[in-house]
Amino acid sequence: MRLSQSRIAPLSDVELEADHLSDDQKAALEPYLASGRVFNIFRTLARAPKALARFNQWGGYILSARNELPSRERELVILRTGWCCRSGYEWAQHRIIGLRCGLTEVEIENVKRSIREGGWSELDSALLQAVDDLVSDHFVSDSVWSVLSKHLTQKQCMDVVFTVGQYTQVSMMLNSFGVQLDEGLPADSDLAVRG
Repeated sequence: MRLSQSRIAPLSDVELEADHLSDDQKAALEPYLASGRVFNIFRTLARAPKALARFNQWGGYILSARNELPSRERELVILRTGWCCRSGYEWAQHRIIGLRCGLTEVEIENVKRSIREGGWSELDSALLQAVDDLVSDHFVSDSVWSVLSKHLTQKQCMDVVFTVGQYTQVSMMLNSFGVQLDEGLPADSDLAVRG
């Protein structure tokens, strides 16, 4: 976590009641309200409901079957992006999702380390390096692209870039807005707020 408190307050439970929401907020929050749980990221982004509505569309693509990366590999990419961006909220949420999608506890911890230390497959190493390339230089190097292209379809290679782009943006918002962890979501000590 970059900040110990929010810069932009998430909507409170009272503000989430239907009679307190604008029509734009109701529309943007509808899928989350229907599920019965509105995470702090969405409570915060609802302060800009038209942006949240568009964010939901692109984010919905990234987390759907339309993104042709297998879910394990997608979560590996998301976790490395969250780690590179030092986004404690993103890391905490996707650590849980990553476990559900087939990553092991050891693999998730290894996402934090040098790629050479992780014992990764050729594809996993290339995915992690693609994230590092994109976050640091906004460009996947030729050598990494070559390995990705050996294991993935052209569309899947595109989805790697789309996924890193989405979660870099998400991490920037979470970090800059000071979105705090949802109740019951454990903080990672390596991404804790430093005083």
